[in-house]
Amino acid sequence: MPNQRLPMRQIREVLRLRYNCGLSHRDAGRACGIGRTATRDYLRRAKAAGLSWPLPDGLTDEELEARLFAKPHLPSSPLRPLPDCEYIHNELCSYKKDVALTLWQLWVEYKEAHPSDGYEYTQFCEYYRRWLGKRDYSMRQDHKAGEKVFVDYATGPSIVNSQTGELAPTVLFVGVWGASNYTYAEASFTEALPNWIQSHVRAFGYFGCCPRVLTPDCLKSGVLKACLYEPEINRTYAEMATHYGGVVLPARPRHPKDKAIVENGVLISKRWILAVLRHRTFFSLVELNTAIRELLEVLNTRLMRKLKKSRRQLFEELDRPAALPLPGQPYEYAEWYKALVGRNYRVDVAEHTYSVPHRLLHDKLDVRLTATTMEAFFKGQRVAAHVRSYVKHGDTVNHEHMPPAHQQYAGWTPERITTWAAQIGPATALLVARIMATRDHPVKAYQSCFGILHSLGRHFGNARLEAAAGRAVRFNAYSYRSMKNILTRGLDRLPDIQAANAQTLLPFHENIRGKEYYH
Repeated sequence: MPNQRLPMRQIREVLRLRYNCGLSHRDAGRACGIGRTATRDYLRRAKAAGLSWPLPDGLTDEELEARLFAKPHLPSSPLRPLPDCEYIHNELCSYKKDVALTLWQLWVEYKEAHPSDGYEYTQFCEYYRRWLGKRDYSMRQDHKAGEKVFVDYATGPSIVNSQTGELAPTVLFVGVWGASNYTYAEASFTEALPNWIQSHVRAFGYFGCCPRVLTPDCLKSGVLKACLYEPEINRTYAEMATHYGGVVLPARPRHPKDKAIVENGVLISKRWILAVLRHRTFFSLVELNTAIRELLEVLNTRLMRKLKKSRRQLFEELDRPAALPLPGQPYEYAEWYKALVGRNYRVDVAEHTYSVPHRLLHDKLDVRLTATTMEAFFKGQRVAAHVRSYVKHGDTVNHEHMPPAHQQYAGWTPERITTWAAQIGPATALLVARIMATRDHPVKAYQSCFGILHSLGRHFGNARLEAAAGRAVRFNAYSYRSMKNILTRGLDRLPDIQAANAQTLLPFHENIRGKEYYH
């Protein structure tokens, strides 16, 4: 049998020379440039198919080929159940990465279901391979100019710690334009969201323009939940794409041909960048990226063999004129959080609490956190904004977010209370200062001072309040209850000796029982 099938016109010529001209097998084959064995095989096939010379009128090359080279077919008896090739393919694809599932195991299961009339292993595999051969097709993708940039990661060179000698692995970010194959590459330590976003921002700066569509693989930094129909895009990534006027359309899961451009771009980057750097040692990420940028220029300016143009030339001709312009400011990295408003009308984000309007108590908010700002959104509307604080377990409050009663109370400060007390008299000012110095929390001091100045002062007058404050200071009675007891009993009107005796007989603190209690 010939190793390579001849064109039908030559086979026709072999039949003509043999049957019409009467040449021998050797001579007919020699005239057509083939060997005697191949000539005999073609003539044998023609005899088996009932063909001689002249061939039937209207017989096309396709029909002639089908009659000479008829494919053997497996019996399709209705008594024999056919393997479910779709099921077999889905099983192999679904479990390929998890367990070592084989065609043999699937055939065993098939035979268990059809022990007497099922096909044997050889025919089972032949059915599946024939079905797979018809199914394995691909569509050529013609990318519009200025439309798509494909992005992906590859394994990068390691960086040596100059102090310890330890190796720190890196990853190589690669972005490729669909129409021109214009390429950007840079190294980072991880594929985490901040590195992922900043690599995009620097890539757009390198390109000098933006695509309308970003097509990443389904890595977690870009796609939270992969789905064929409705993939869930990371909100920060989607916001970044919107900032540049584009949209994120990830490749389908387990369909590498959807991003064949970047797969090839990764391969090219490995050949023209990583392979060149394989013998070099790098001690910092900046040093590595400087070397990558130099080789990137070589890659984008070298002429491609078939097109006789460089990637940069194609980019300037195709992608740049049709791409989107860069916005005025690059994207500022931001992370999104879900936060529940607590009873203190605060949200806890990144180990710091921020106030929001008190009307949003117990509501869920979307919080956007950048390097400088914190913004809270409710149903798409911004309801609060603060300067970001990096104080762990700290609290940032806008007094306008408080209820009216809390605003009035929160307006009090040590300076305001001290000034108010000084207007009444020096004894009152000293008493207030002692109270604030002896309390373990400012809120407790504010409560005591406000009760003395506002409540007792309004009821007994400033003159009696000043006298009572002098008595309280002499007896070290720094509390609202002591002041109230002095004023209620009239001790502020007694001379100092009588007040001292009264103070001895009648202690100010209600929890002091006296010696009689223990008899």
